[in-house]
Amino acid sequence: MLPSVITAPDLRLLVALLVVALLTGCGPTRVKVEGSFPAPLMEPVPLKLGIWYPEEFATHEFFDEAKSRSESSWVVNTGEAQVSMWDTLLKGMFTELVPMKGEPSPQQMNPVVDAVLIPFVDELQYAIPQHTNVKVYEIWMRYRFQLVTTSGKPIAEWTMPSYGKTPTAFLRSDQAAVNLAAVMALRDAGANFATSFTRVPDVAAWMEGRRRAPAKRATRAPTAETVMEAATP
Repeated sequence: MLPSVITAPDLRLLVALLVVALLTGCGPTRVKVEGSFPAPLMEPVPLKLGIWYPEEFATHEFFDEAKSRSESSWVVNTGEAQVSMWDTLLKGMFTELVPMKGEPSPQQMNPVVDAVLIPFVDELQYAIPQHTNVKVYEIWMRYRFQLVTTSGKPIAEWTMPSYGKTPTAFLRSDQAAVNLAAVMALRDAGANFATSFTRVPDVAAWMEGRRRAPAKRATRAPTAETVMEAATP
């Protein structure tokens, strides 16, 4: 039963509760991307590849602020899913995958590898029904890759797009739809990378140079017999 008179303290408390309720209801829609990523079925590329994930890649998060009160802001976190997908892909794609201890540079004591791959997410965009009026959820991503030596010397740099979409008909929520679209975009990125890596011009030239480089012949320490033979007139 409500009191017949609302005092000033009661009014302030009521207003505060209403403000809290409104702020809670207007929070961004959050999606932490989660999914499964199968290993590639392919003949491994004969390279001992190092991998270095920059902090902004390993914790990648996309924020889209609502343009009006009828829309919701979105925060899409792809960082953990990115690392999971690329680790799985690269382990199956190369002879050996070696995590680096730090960013490749002359001062960094990293394990010895043939080259180090450094991935970046240059751009991520999404479309949901309230944006397009079509019941399809879509994710676009653009990657940038650097292939460098353990000391950080550039070997190759290139970009690659990926795309994923899913209809809402099979999902219960917007968050689930965005998550599945992101997973499909990551799988698309993995498939594109696996089929295009050796065709990147600078990568292909580098690998050809490695193939043509003459193998260093192992030298043996001289023995008493060989010394005597050389000294014999």
